[in-house]
Amino acid sequence: MSPKKDLKEINVDLAKERQKCNINIEEVTNIIDGGKEKTLQRRKIENIALNSGASRDTIPEECLGPVEKYENAVRKSCLFSKIVKEEVLSFTGLETFGSPVLRRTADAFFKDISPFLLHLGMFVPSIMGQCTPEQQAYWLPKALDLQIIGTYAQTELGHGTFIRGLETTATYDPETEEFVLHSPTMTSYKWWAGGLGRTVNHCIVVAKLFTKGKCYGTHPFIVQIRDLETHMPLPGIKVGDIGPRMGFNTADNGFLGFDNFRVPRENMMMKHAQVLKDGTYVKVGRHEKLTYGTMVFVRVTLVNEAAFNLAKAVTIAVRYSAVRRQSQPKPDEPEPQILDYITQQHKLFICIATAHALQLTGSWLWRTFTKVLADMRSGNTDNLPELHALSSCLKAVSTSDAALLIEQCRHACGGHGYMLSSNLPFIYSFVTATRTYEGDYTVLLLQTARFLVKAWEQAEAGKPVTPTVSYLSKAFDGNKVYWENTPEGIIRCFEGVAAGKTSACVRSIRKRVESGMPYEDAWQLTTVQLVAAAEAHCRAVLIRTYWSETARLTATASSAVKTVMKQLASLYLIYWNLEKTGDLLRYSTLSEEDIVNLQHKYEGLLAQIRPNAVGLVDAFDIRDEVLNSTLGAYDGRVYERLMEEALKSPLNKEPVNASFHKYLKPFMRGKL
Repeated sequence: MSPKKDLKEINVDLAKERQKCNINIEEVTNIIDGGKEKTLQRRKIENIALNSGASRDTIPEECLGPVEKYENAVRKSCLFSKIVKEEVLSFTGLETFGSPVLRRTADAFFKDISPFLLHLGMFVPSIMGQCTPEQQAYWLPKALDLQIIGTYAQTELGHGTFIRGLETTATYDPETEEFVLHSPTMTSYKWWAGGLGRTVNHCIVVAKLFTKGKCYGTHPFIVQIRDLETHMPLPGIKVGDIGPRMGFNTADNGFLGFDNFRVPRENMMMKHAQVLKDGTYVKVGRHEKLTYGTMVFVRVTLVNEAAFNLAKAVTIAVRYSAVRRQSQPKPDEPEPQILDYITQQHKLFICIATAHALQLTGSWLWRTFTKVLADMRSGNTDNLPELHALSSCLKAVSTSDAALLIEQCRHACGGHGYMLSSNLPFIYSFVTATRTYEGDYTVLLLQTARFLVKAWEQAEAGKPVTPTVSYLSKAFDGNKVYWENTPEGIIRCFEGVAAGKTSACVRSIRKRVESGMPYEDAWQLTTVQLVAAAEAHCRAVLIRTYWSETARLTATASSAVKTVMKQLASLYLIYWNLEKTGDLLRYSTLSEEDIVNLQHKYEGLLAQIRPNAVGLVDAFDIRDEVLNSTLGAYDGRVYERLMEEALKSPLNKEPVNASFHKYLKPFMRGKL
C-alpha cells in the first residue's frame, strides 16, 4: 500500500470508514497473501520496483496515440525488467520470475499490458517444461537475462482451441538435419501472440510435425524470427501487428507466417518427444499427457489473475462508494454515501467475497498442480485427468465471473466509472480477454464435462472416483438432496445439482445412442446440458473449497477476523444459492419458505459486512500505483484527481484548437 498520508489529507468519509472498522486489516492481508512472510516479501519487491516513481507517466497512457503507446510500453518494459534483474533478483532468486508478485507490480507500469508479458508468462515456462536439460542450459540463461525476448505462437487465424486443426507444418529434412516450417494457407498464419507484432525476436511455434512421410501431431519448436542486431524479420518470415483491439493495444499482438523457413533439429523442444538425426520419431515417456504441463500451468495462473483483477476493481469501487454521496431519500438530511444503499452493497460485497473465493481456490489449485506435476515426473499420471478437468472449469468460470463482476464494479461507479482514468475499463478489457484465450469458456467446460461423464460411469459401476467428484457416488438413489440451511447443507445441495445435471446428460446421450445415433452426434446434441453440468460441478468445487479453505486459514485468527471472513464466505454461498434457485428447486428439497429465509439472511450479512467494507478492500493491500485509478486511491481525493487527470489531456494544451479556424468557423458562416 502507498505510505498512508496524514489523516487531514484523506477524504473525511474514507477516514471515518477506517476508524469504524473492527478488524485487524494486516491480519486479513496475511491470510490473503498466504502468510506474514509472503506479505513482507511482496512489499519489499513492490518498494524496490515502485518507490523511485519510475512507473509514472507524465502524459496519461490513454492520451497517447497508438505508436506512442507502444513505444512507451517498450520503454517501461525495459525499465521494469532492468529493475527486476538488477535489484529484485538480488534477494529473491530466479524463482521470482513469472511470480504473481511481479505480475501485480507490473500493473503499476502498464494500464494496458506489457509487450514482454508472454516472454515471462509463456516463453520461459515452456522452455522449463518442454525442453531437455541440455536445451534448458542453452536457452534459459538467454531468456532469463533477456538476451533474447520470446513469445508463444499456437493459435492460428483459422484455428484456436482445436489444436489438432492447426495447419502450420514442420517437416524434417534428414539431409540438412533441419525442420522446414511452412504456412500452407492464409488461415495457417499464427495470430494473437503477444509481443509478436514488433517486439520479440524468438518464438515458440506449435506446428504439425512430419518426418519420414508421417504426421506425428503438434509439437513445439523454438524459432528465431528477427535478426538480433537489426531486428529485421529473417528471410522466409512474414510478421506484423494484427491491428487495434478491444484491449491489449500495447502488447503488439501479432501474426506470423513461414515460407519454407528452416531451423536446426535441436530447436524442436525435445523433453517429451524427439526426432533423431535420421528422422526417426521417438516418444519420451507419455508425451500426450506430459505436454499438458505448460497449458495447465497457464490456466492455473489465470485463476489467480482473475482474483487479483477483481480485487483491484472492487477496491476502486468500494472506496469511491464511501466518498460519493448521492440523492436525498429523507428530506432535510444530507446526501448519504452510496455505500449505505443496500443495492450498492449487493453489487459490491459479492465482489469482495468472490475475490477471496478465487484467491483461496487458486492457491488450492496451485498446490494440487504442483503435487500432480511431481507425480508426473515420477511417471504417475493417474491424477492428471482430474487436474485437467479442474483447471479447465475453474479457468472458465473464474475469468467469466471476474469479468462480469468487474463490469458490475464499473456500473457501481456510475458515469465516473466510464472514465479511462478510473482504470476500470482497462481492468475489464484485460479480464474479458482471459475468458477466451488459453481455452474458450465453452470448449473448456465441455472438456470438464467429458471427465464428469467418465466419472459418472465409474461411480455407476461401483469403482472409486477422484476426490472432487466423490459426490457422484451418492447420487444413484434418485432422490432429491435434503435441504439444510447450513453451509455444509448448501454445499451438499450444489453437489446434488452437479450430480443431477451430469446424470441427465448421461441419460440423454444413452437414449440417443440407443435410437441408433452415433455417439459423437449424441454428444453434440447434448452439449448445452453438458456445459451446464460442468459449470454446476465448478460451482460445487468453488463453494466447498472456499468454505473449507476459509475455515483452515482462520483457525488461529482473531475472533473479529474469523467472524468477518466467515461472513464473506457465507455471503458467497447464499448469493449463489439465490442465483441458482431454479436448479436447487429441481434437485433438492429447497422450498419457497427457505428461499425467503435465505434472502433475509443475505440482507443481514450485507449489514454485518458494511462497517468493515473499506477495511476489507484495504486488506487487499494494493498500492495506488498498481490501482492506477482516480476513483480508488487510498486518500479518496476523487474529484481532485479526476480534474488533475482531465487537465493532462492534450486537448487542454491550448484554449482554441486549430479545427475551429479550419472547420467550425467557416461552417458557422456558411463558407465551408
